[in-house]
Amino acid sequence: MAQVPVQTIHRDPQLFYWILFPITLVMILTGVLRHYATVLMASAPKKLDQRAMREQRSLAHGVGVRSNFHVLSRPSFVARRDALTTAYESGAYLKDPERRGQAPPNPMSDPSSMDGMMGAMKNQMAMIIPNTLIMSWINAFFSGYVIMKLPFPLTIKFKSMLQAGVATKDMDPRWMSSISWYFLCFFGLQSVFNFLLGNDNAANQMAQQMGQMGPQGGFGPGVDPDKQFLAEAENLAVIEHYSVLDGVEDRLLEAIGV
Repeated sequence: MAQVPVQTIHRDPQLFYWILFPITLVMILTGVLRHYATVLMASAPKKLDQRAMREQRSLAHGVGVRSNFHVLSRPSFVARRDALTTAYESGAYLKDPERRGQAPPNPMSDPSSMDGMMGAMKNQMAMIIPNTLIMSWINAFFSGYVIMKLPFPLTIKFKSMLQAGVATKDMDPRWMSSISWYFLCFFGLQSVFNFLLGNDNAANQMAQQMGQMGPQGGFGPGVDPDKQFLAEAENLAVIEHYSVLDGVEDRLLEAIGV
């Protein structure tokens, strides 16, 4: 049986010291600087009104009941569902019940909304500007270099991801270009930042992006809380309850063969 020939590329060992190591060091230092810049630019948190906090927490309570109803017994779930549905439909948890049925205020005229948008814009700029500069630096000085070979086999689907900037068709997918190493550091330095700066750091760009895309702790600008409560009441009403403990005795006896 014929063996597949091993592809060998003769590389200058100095590539490790002059390309791979500098890119990694710059990415780590940029993340550390981004963290401290974000901390310095962050505005002091404002004290949240008690009624506003109740409005936020009550919706989160309904979401928690809907997501974890299967661990509750049926009487316990029904009691929670009926209490929350009644409160949602009556507007008992609204911060401003007198504004019920009215259009939400313009976020551009709300100082708290403006502060939130400015904070999000600062975080975006703190990510966009350093990444643009680093990409320009790599394209200007290290474009087209093949710097390392991964020690494990990969399929051809990884070729476009690991060999960006290297226009070759027959190169083994395990070889990695300098631009691809930048993207690998971009996605893979989370544990390093957690070790240097702690788990709650502002250096992890992917965590910041996911946090901005994910659900917020409160109501965003221009969102009507009353409509959110009514929608959550409908979600709770259509749940067909079941419990993970239903028939647990019979399942246990069947598992032990009794």
